[in-house]
Amino acid sequence: MLDLTTMRATLAETYDLAPSMTLAEEMREIHARMDRVVPLPDFARYAPYIRAINQLKREKDAVILAHNYMTPEIYHGVSDVVGDSLQLAIEATKVEAGTIVQCGVHFMAETSKILNPSKTVLIPDMKAGCSLAESITAEGIAQMRAKYPGAPVVSYVNTTAEVKAASDICCTSSNAAQIVAAMESDTVIMTPDQYLAQNVARDVPQKKVVWWEGSCIVHEQYTARDIEDFRAIHPDTTIIAHPECPPDVVDACDFSGSTSGIIKYVTDHKPAKAMLVTECSMASNISDALPEVEFTGPCNMCPYMKKITLEKILWSLHTGTEEVIVDPIVAKKARVAVERMIDLSRKLGL
Repeated sequence: MLDLTTMRATLAETYDLAPSMTLAEEMREIHARMDRVVPLPDFARYAPYIRAINQLKREKDAVILAHNYMTPEIYHGVSDVVGDSLQLAIEATKVEAGTIVQCGVHFMAETSKILNPSKTVLIPDMKAGCSLAESITAEGIAQMRAKYPGAPVVSYVNTTAEVKAASDICCTSSNAAQIVAAMESDTVIMTPDQYLAQNVARDVPQKKVVWWEGSCIVHEQYTARDIEDFRAIHPDTTIIAHPECPPDVVDACDFSGSTSGIIKYVTDHKPAKAMLVTECSMASNISDALPEVEFTGPCNMCPYMKKITLEKILWSLHTGTEEVIVDPIVAKKARVAVERMIDLSRKLGL
């Protein structure tokens, strides 16, 4: 566990991290990417960390991969590659730097290590977990195989390396339906997100989709009643859901898609008002790029994603600690499932 007191004292000895309006003004180009959601006085607190991290990346031959659920100061300030789970998995195979800093949750860092066994992979906080990843084990996969003999196991990338190693192929929310449809068996096992599986089952009626009963603590909180109540008050708002939401929530919305799918939909359609039924940072991170869209409505924060902060990123880079290690035997098996997903996604044009 990180000792925050020691961490802060050590960083303060090495870097000038005092809030600076002067530095914020000098970094206007970076601030412009988040101006709608991060006022300049707040950016003045982040600017010293952003400067230090970006300099340290160059010195340490490091690259930062950040998920769409990162906060704007991370997403726009220090990230080299941003995207959803599929995009980050693909980009991880292209990394040339010797060190990868994964700004996301632990399974994402494991995936980067699986795809880059010779590189150093850091995660700024080892406790950045995932409710989905924690809901399924390799033993759970074995149980599903015993219940449905011969059925291929399609595991969400939101799983541990051990679960990936026990699966036939991985998927993300952006390619799940296409991956399932491409399986040769009539019955397909999906783990661990029950709601993604139920939504995929409706999109791929030619397959019998069976699932493990896991769920995301962010998306399972939304209800169809929430959507209906909001629409009654704001009938002119376009409501867009992530497919980790329950099917009745998806049905109550105007569109459902992965994080990359949501960004594409809003960018293409530019609704005057939009509510994103997903993690809060999604709207914040695309707000400045879409000034025509007013993002509104409630959202739910992921407590695991929010464990990643600029302060912890700087500490991880400064010390080289919080390194992600995956057993080589497990990694080799898991890499097969992840690479099958990437290869099939490319063949399908995803």
